[in-house]
Amino acid sequence: MQNTKLLLTSFTLVGLLALAGCSFPGVYKIDIQQGNVVTQDMIDQLRPGMTRKQVRFIMGNPLLVDTFHPNRWDYLYSLQPGGGERQQERVSLIFNANDQLASLSGDFKPGVSRDEAILGKDGTQVNAPVQNTEKPKPETPAKPGSLLDQIQKDVDGVKAVPVPVPEPLDTTPQ
Repeated sequence: MQNTKLLLTSFTLVGLLALAGCSFPGVYKIDIQQGNVVTQDMIDQLRPGMTRKQVRFIMGNPLLVDTFHPNRWDYLYSLQPGGGERQQERVSLIFNANDQLASLSGDFKPGVSRDEAILGKDGTQVNAPVQNTEKPKPETPAKPGSLLDQIQKDVDGVKAVPVPVPEPLDTTPQ
């Protein structure tokens, strides 16, 4: 009887410990993001010859700056959706001796950004809708005494007022 209680208690304890390590269905798991978020539009804005400040403005601070390779900046981004497989992206930017962007390598390649594709700067022509093709008529002068004439006279009669400059403070001891 004593051995049965001890055996039952130990099986229960082992079972509870085993269940504590399992994931139950329907339990929410958070997405884990680490590193710098890098998008294709950010990469598309980079141009050879950009300074480090310009690159930092577009990309943000690099995640890794190697002390043995100070001309190389590494941007890493990893995303692990809740319970899913981890995805990782990497971009390395190389600067020349003049601190200008020389090249990049990694998972992103330069291309046409969505903004440039919409605006038509990639060689494709985006035509504006045709509205009114008539030439605008030349302006006719305002009739004397009309409201437009009064407004024009008021605008022409405005005199510039100089901005007052404050006097410097007297710093001599009294």
